[in-house]
Amino acid sequence: MRRAITSASALPAPATPGPAPTRPAGESPAQAAGPAGESHPHAAGPAGESHPHAARPTGESPAQAARHAGEGPAQAARHGRNAPWPYTRLDVAAARAAGHPPHPIRQFVLKTRSRCNLACTYCYVYEMADQGWRDQPVAMAPATTALAAQRIAEHAAAHDLPRVDLVLHGGEPLLTAPAALAAPVEAVRAALAATTPRTRITATVQTNGTLITRGRLAALAAAGIRVGVSLDGGLPAHNTRRVDHAGHPGFGAAARGLRLLARHPDSYAGVLCVIDLDQDPVETYESLLAFAPPTVGLLLPLANWSAPPPRGPRPGHRPGGTPYADWLLAVFERWWHDGARRTRIRLFEEIIALLLGLPTTTETLGLAPAATAVIETDGSIEQADSLKSAYEGAAATGMALDTHSFDQLLDHPGFAARQLGRDALAAGCRACELVEVCGGGHYPHRYRAGEGFRQPSVYCADLQVLIRHIAAAVQHAADDRRRATAAHPPAAAS
Repeated sequence: MRRAITSASALPAPATPGPAPTRPAGESPAQAAGPAGESHPHAAGPAGESHPHAARPTGESPAQAARHAGEGPAQAARHGRNAPWPYTRLDVAAARAAGHPPHPIRQFVLKTRSRCNLACTYCYVYEMADQGWRDQPVAMAPATTALAAQRIAEHAAAHDLPRVDLVLHGGEPLLTAPAALAAPVEAVRAALAATTPRTRITATVQTNGTLITRGRLAALAAAGIRVGVSLDGGLPAHNTRRVDHAGHPGFGAAARGLRLLARHPDSYAGVLCVIDLDQDPVETYESLLAFAPPTVGLLLPLANWSAPPPRGPRPGHRPGGTPYADWLLAVFERWWHDGARRTRIRLFEEIIALLLGLPTTTETLGLAPAATAVIETDGSIEQADSLKSAYEGAAATGMALDTHSFDQLLDHPGFAARQLGRDALAAGCRACELVEVCGGGHYPHRYRAGEGFRQPSVYCADLQVLIRHIAAAVQHAADDRRRATAAHPPAAAS
């Protein structure tokens, strides 16, 4: 396996994590469907704005840097208390001097709505550690949309980006009237055309599927916006936690929406599904195929060392075993040995690509730098939504569209840490032979309260089993192909 060696001399050594705490009996699962862009993802600001990389003097403390970037003392203290790594232990200026340049943002998640018509019991926005949604406007105002478009175009022009990816998110973005659904994408498209016409746009809306109608699909298709749907499986029994505010099931409406979407394949981005150990993996996978998704994203529940993932119960689960790897490998075997490839499974394809040394853009695996920014309905600029599972304000930066450029986000300690690759990892991860594939796992999964994000993934054992199994399957397939070619060499050209 290809392994790259980099120096971590500019960064302090991480603490060695202890054993994971035990989840109390009966504790509710912490699950979340991440944004569609979770697998993807040095601008001149307004006239007179200073360059952000020159703004921080060498030797400025991370807490001072956070306040300089726009965070108030209370938020900076909250970051430092909950996550010393990176907020009090990472010197961004030293990391830059050691050879870690900032990488531009390529994916922008626009929170067009902050409320949802469902009340899923495991939702990372409404039911987990961060309750910041309560202070957000219900919808993004047109002026905020226009300013977001301007900032995105500035960033794309400054970095000569060939493409930017937009994700319309929420809350539930389809609560917007059909006529206004495409407005954010059209605003960004117009700003790019005026500033950097060579930059093209891809756009997706991530929805719970319950509000999909012919009118909404027509409006989205006309604007070139594809639709991704979050679902927990293809049967009502898989979706008992996806309910509305009165406790009524949301599956029937979502299933109707998905069947309608399946009749418009050009608009269909795929389905995201959080792994539920209580459900049969192959049944879950095959039930989703009934909706003809072009891709399926299988997501590990958003959990960490202080809020561990649920571990069953299912028959055969062993204490200290790898139940998430077991669940995923049951799906992998069914998918890998299927006579026809009926859908793409993003997690498996990303692992295979990384094993082969191919580039990927996922933030959940590998060592590629983070490249996603979130714009809330009030115009505040945040880090990835998945961080909301860690602690109150974990995604906050103190930045906003009217006061900050996206380049300034690149030097925020929390964001810069997620662009350091191997140097951001725990010592054991840096030494692991799987590091270029695993990449230490998804950043929120590394969190431990009071220590921060420099532990191995809480799913480390599961990831090792999963990656090694897929590597063996790929090697076996390659060996079979070589033997077949040797036995029946192609005919020589005449």
